Amino acid sequence: KGQRRLDGLDGMIISLYAGGMTLRDVEHHLATTIGTEISYETISKVVDQISEEVLAWQHRPLEALYPVIYLDAIVVKIRDGGHVRNRSAHLAIGVDMDGIKHVLGIWVQASEGAKFWAGVCAELANRGVRDVLIVCCDGLTGFPEAVEATWPQATVQTCVVHLIRAATRFVNYKDRKALTAALRPIYQAPSAEAALEVLEAFEASELGRRYPSAVKTFRAAWERFTPFLAFPPELRRVIYTTNAIESLNYQLRKVTKNRGHFPNDAAAVKLLWLAICNIEDKRARERAKERGRPAAERRASGRLVEGAVTTNWKTALQQLSLVYPDRINPHL
Repeated sequence: KGQRRLDGLDGMIISLYAGGMTLRDVEHHLATTIGTEISYETISKVVDQISEEVLAWQHRPLEALYPVIYLDAIVVKIRDGGHVRNRSAHLAIGVDMDGIKHVLGIWVQASEGAKFWAGVCAELANRGVRDVLIVCCDGLTGFPEAVEATWPQATVQTCVVHLIRAATRFVNYKDRKALTAALRPIYQAPSAEAALEVLEAFEASELGRRYPSAVKTFRAAWERFTPFLAFPPELRRVIYTTNAIESLNYQLRKVTKNRGHFPNDAAAVKLLWLAICNIEDKRARERAKERGRPAAERRASGRLVEGAVTTNWKTALQQLSLVYPDRINPHL
């Protein structure tokens, strides 16, 4: 008597919301499938119950050292006064000493440049991150300065894949494959000096003369691109790209694309957090169904990001301990 919601209905509402449905969609879905009439306000209250969980997750303590942090973003639409604006929701993925990836946080960029990134880095430091060896990101304005102010010894590395995409932005489609093949020796060069020679040779070639914007892109990012070339191949594969979260971003875009816009930044962070939990839970259930089968018969996907193990991490960690012995060894 007096029960306002059915048992288990809260979980169903949150699951539907995490899958990308709006609150109105959830209301209609429950009415048409199980014949339960629940008001928009009640559904909104159910979803708001997890706000405290999101806040606790966003402020949880972190490890003292993350050898590698990847940073990437997806665009979300958020209402700002009487207008709906595109904003970048940035996701930070940290690789801990065991090579396990963790989503460290989600931040919606409300202001431009160094001020915003200084706040993000300060928040990570306040949550316990004392040192970062390498930060891999996509040439964000003000970010390298904020990282160096917080962790002076950290290396900021421009993502090679993002750099190639920027270099081929104005390239004719029929020339794109040939141009990416011509650029490959630059980021596979054994040293920065060798890479510069290859870039100059490309600049003098027919493709280089036809597409000077590609050369300009590499030269503009050269200072943040070259740290990558100082590492051995095993370590380069780890810091090569932010592709570690590209697949996650693809899944998150499927959830957010059906949403017209979010009322505020907190709503966007809440849905993205729910979507990550939902994706990992779905994959975990698929793996549980195949438990006990021979490895050759398993088809379920592994972890997407949260809890996933970095490929060849032991070899990469060995290289890091040689490059940064004073910073790595105390944590081994």
